Amino acid sequence: MLNNLRFSIPALVVALGFSMMSTAVEHRAPPATSSQKSSQQSLRLYVFDCGTLHIADLGRFSLKPTEVATSDLAVACFLVVHPNGTLMWDVGAVPDADWTPTGSRLVHRLELPEGQSRDIDLIKPLAVQLKEAGYSAGQITYLALSHYHYDHTANANDFASSTWLVRKEERDAMFADKAPGTTQPSSYAALRNAKTVLIQTADYDVFGDETVVIKSAPGHTPGHQVLALKLVHSGRILLSGDLYHYPEERKLDRVPTFEFNADQTRASREAVEEFLRRTGAQLWIQHDFLSNAELKKSPAYYD
Repeated sequence: MLNNLRFSIPALVVALGFSMMSTAVEHRAPPATSSQKSSQQSLRLYVFDCGTLHIADLGRFSLKPTEVATSDLAVACFLVVHPNGTLMWDVGAVPDADWTPTGSRLVHRLELPEGQSRDIDLIKPLAVQLKEAGYSAGQITYLALSHYHYDHTANANDFASSTWLVRKEERDAMFADKAPGTTQPSSYAALRNAKTVLIQTADYDVFGDETVVIKSAPGHTPGHQVLALKLVHSGRILLSGDLYHYPEERKLDRVPTFEFNADQTRASREAVEEFLRRTGAQLWIQHDFLSNAELKKSPAYYD
């Protein structure tokens, strides 16, 4: 149960941001060109396997080993295909160029700035999975990252020809003189000169029909965001970014120790939970290893 009393004011602010754009949208991305439009008539969601992170220190997530079903974290990437264009949401933890696939799952040691390292299982490059779904990075209309941490930005440079949808505070942090922690600036350096839309509203309707809406959910990072989808057969789905990493964070009301602003995170969580109650949307915790394992992967899709 979230602490509604302590965080009622920031929660109200974020909640208003979540609800105020439900019937009207002030800004959206520019329309896709004819060459960027899809031939299909309804929304599709493709799920890509971008690896499995092995977490050794659950204390960073304010959890104990006895409190979680598994300490592993899925790294998921998503492609949204709309009749009027495509949106790539999060692009993995390891750049495709940094490893060689073997046809079976392998362990890659990922070296991060400031002497940190992570072990991640990989099996298939993102570009290969995109190709199997019928796309290439150069064909993607829009790129949106839930946030700037390394495990969501790895292949961002490959999408520099797409229009980048980002909040100003997030972009400013990414290209500050001193990059924020847990980032890999080299993985997104090409976005500095990419065509960019700075999102100025709490809700951002990407294609103008309320089926693909980027929603502000700050706290984990300054401009953290989540993605709300409205599919014809699969219904409403909300992709969490890193609002939660483990389902136990949600159940036990735990906040990681490395949030940019823990109070904002709690407020964003309250607003998201209210949105889920109001709309009946499913929450897909992107890093939830067990739930992610049950999702059908590309080239299969949800529609």
